[in-house]
Amino acid sequence: MNILAHGWLSGRNDSLLAGNFLGDFVKGAPDHPRHELTPGEVAGVRLHRAIDSFTDDHDEVAAVRDLLRPRCHKYAGPAVDIFFDHFLAANFTELTGESLASFTQYYYGTLQRNSTHFPDPAMQMLGALVQYDWIRHYPTIDGIDRSLKGVSRRTAFPSGLDTAVIDLERYYAEISQSFSRFWPALVAEVERVRLELGR
Repeated sequence: MNILAHGWLSGRNDSLLAGNFLGDFVKGAPDHPRHELTPGEVAGVRLHRAIDSFTDDHDEVAAVRDLLRPRCHKYAGPAVDIFFDHFLAANFTELTGESLASFTQYYYGTLQRNSTHFPDPAMQMLGALVQYDWIRHYPTIDGIDRSLKGVSRRTAFPSGLDTAVIDLERYYAEISQSFSRFWPALVAEVERVRLELGR
């Protein structure tokens, strides 16, 4: 769910970004012909999976999951992803060297240009992402609350995400500190993975 982080970590590489966006929608081997992905998009799916794996196993992420588990239970992980996108968005220029508005314009445009072969669920998500301009709202608590409530409406079981903003506000300083320690480690890991992928 951490759409912004996945997008920015793809760099200004259109096919890698498109593949990274598709990471949650492509099952099995991304280079299987049924997916009809370009080599760059295949690398993007693999990058997406590497980011998810590194994130899931990181101590700082685990610490925040533990804070959120009493409310969100098995959905604590998605809540962490959304919270971390909030801290990335709120400090975007400081962390990336570019404005959130500039990156968002590039991100939306690139996905739309490369979406002709996206599966239907990815197209639906992209349509909502652009129509409601999700990323523009990420820097605010209210914006994150709307995102959490939107995700909660799509979960199969009660998730606690509809009230998770309470925990964001309660533990704001602790979560911010965990994000600040985690982000540089993730950036370094992505640089390593992109070298392996030749991207």
